[in-house]
Amino acid sequence: MPENEKGVQYVVFHGQDRVAAGSRLDAALAAQRLAGEAGVLIFGPDGRGVDFDLSGGPEALAARLAPPAEAPRGRGRPKLGVTAREVTLLPRHWDWLASQPGGASVALRKLVEAARRESEGPDRIRAAREAAYRFASAIGGNLPGFEEAMRALFAGDDAGFEARIQAWPADIAAQLRIYAAEAFGPDQLDLATTSSSTAL
Repeated sequence: MPENEKGVQYVVFHGQDRVAAGSRLDAALAAQRLAGEAGVLIFGPDGRGVDFDLSGGPEALAARLAPPAEAPRGRGRPKLGVTAREVTLLPRHWDWLASQPGGASVALRKLVEAARRESEGPDRIRAAREAAYRFASAIGGNLPGFEEAMRALFAGDDAGFEARIQAWPADIAAQLRIYAAEAFGPDQLDLATTSSSTAL
């Protein structure tokens, strides 16, 4: 998930308190100010713990963590963001693509777009559940009702999930809700079986 999408950013926790949220650099600067303190954790947009190199001053951090300059575009149609890459297919696949209106490139783009649209909902739900689970496991694995909350998360039971995190420390529960914002949806029944068996 890209930085800042759907409100999920890099976040810094000091114990049970969320002390900063923002870009990678914002999070690193906040963590650097707490250098030497115990219980400082940084989480990325996907719920994973992040370990930044916090050495040097703010300028050194900015040099390491500022967004990279955009690389020059190569072959393709740069205005559309089209790039040329190698695709390996069987001869019968090439024959079929060549027979499609617009040729192989147009047909492949249409197939990819259709597949992306079809899987977008389930993929988004799965990604949100996994991000919430990673975050909760790292910071709240010993909180009361953790296992039940995670079962509710992967079962798509939003009411049960909310009921079990209600008494958790306010900042942890609030951040968990952000990660889990898209974890409950119309595709949850199909996902619950596969996701819960792999994550719990």
